[in-house]
Amino acid sequence: MPVLSRKLPVWLPVLILLVAMISIQGGASLAKSLFPLVGAPGVTALRLALGTLILAVIFKPWRLRFTREQRLPLLFYGLSLGAMNYMFYLSIQTIPLGVAVALEFTGPLAVALFASRRAVDFIWVILAVLGLWYLLPLGKNVVHIDLTGAAFALGAGACWAIYILTGQRAGADHGPATVALGSFIAAIIFVPLGAFQAGELLWHWSVLPLGIAVAILSTALPYSLEMIALTRLPTRTFGTLMSMEPAMAAISGMIFLGETLALQQVLALAAIITASMGSTLTMRREVSVKNIDIG
Repeated sequence: MPVLSRKLPVWLPVLILLVAMISIQGGASLAKSLFPLVGAPGVTALRLALGTLILAVIFKPWRLRFTREQRLPLLFYGLSLGAMNYMFYLSIQTIPLGVAVALEFTGPLAVALFASRRAVDFIWVILAVLGLWYLLPLGKNVVHIDLTGAAFALGAGACWAIYILTGQRAGADHGPATVALGSFIAAIIFVPLGAFQAGELLWHWSVLPLGIAVAILSTALPYSLEMIALTRLPTRTFGTLMSMEPAMAAISGMIFLGETLALQQVLALAAIITASMGSTLTMRREVSVKNIDIG
């Protein structure tokens, strides 16, 4: 098998990762189309409940053993995972998908930038701040973006940063399988919360197939594809490609949801993408950011 993997074309892992990103954003678009039926909390409950079941079958988390030092990070890892999903879906109720993902992406970007103290990183900080300034409703002449939705997206980004930092400690011995247990912890809190807010319609037979599709597109398929790509791509290349995700989200929103962005918003989104790509490309070799995606 190792010999076979070395014979794979260089472009294949890149294609696999692009498919994973398309799957994630397609799942987000499908999730948003469910909001009129069960609301954002209900979709969060569906994704976490069904996604956790799928991950449990794949990774069998009951076999994992964690040290005392790993248990607290594992708890925060799971809580941040659930809160990230919950706030992200609340954000895309009122703001375009591409804008929400760009704002959320400031979480892992901040983790990468805080890990380094070189002069070149100030360029990426400035670009990210400029992008945020023109995406958020802070100035008199900016295109209107709902402040509450933007706040939820930034909150999801903060949870993403916590997810990365705690996930590195909690998953040091178990790798990607840790996400199954983290998802279970998230489900304990946010599935009952979402189910209570959504009401009885959440588990209606007509909604469940769409919920399963969201869970597969947003969780099972992309996680599996990302693991394949991550084992065959340098960390720096993986992180650079992941920086394209806000653009993928914007395209997905346009195709599936009919969302459009003003030129100013496109330029702001491009600034954040450039900042993320630049910080990854200029990252020192000893600095790595793992568990890059659950959004």
